[in-house]
Amino acid sequence: MTKNCIYSIPGSFLALLTVFISSCLFAQQNNSDPKIQNQFWKNVQFGGGIGLGFGSGFTDISLAPSAIYNFNEYVALGAGVQYKYLKQRDFYASHLYGGSAIGLFNPIPEIQLSAELEQLRVNVNLEGSNTNSQDYWNTGLFIGAGYRSGSATIGGRYNVLTDKNNIYGSAFMPFIRVYF
Repeated sequence: MTKNCIYSIPGSFLALLTVFISSCLFAQQNNSDPKIQNQFWKNVQFGGGIGLGFGSGFTDISLAPSAIYNFNEYVALGAGVQYKYLKQRDFYASHLYGGSAIGLFNPIPEIQLSAELEQLRVNVNLEGSNTNSQDYWNTGLFIGAGYRSGSATIGGRYNVLTDKNNIYGSAFMPFIRVYF
């Protein structure tokens, strides 16, 4: 009888060791669903703006890429960068660059409300002036509304921080916003 007990202890130990090792191996398994990991990028949209304007000694070139993250069908937050070159022949040339943060709210699919905070560095080189250059920061806070169809929105926005030194000609600006 003792002979059977001696052989059954190592067999029990071997069985217990096998169960322990296999449970450790399962503990190392990655249980996260690949669909959940890729959901972040499915909610990100890229867009922005490109602008070219020419006329009678005036040049306006701008590039403003941006990205938003859609939390749900109603709310999205995003960020962007922009660069703008303006030149009026025999008067000035300027470079504007900076970034922005934007919040979008869609109460219904066709209407988009927005709030955008923009911070731009302005470098202006004046021609024929005693002070040949100006460098300063310009901050804008835009509140906007637009009609949305698919990935495009057309509307208007208003800079609530407008003052006499504003870099824009008007506090109100129309916009076309597209995100893919």
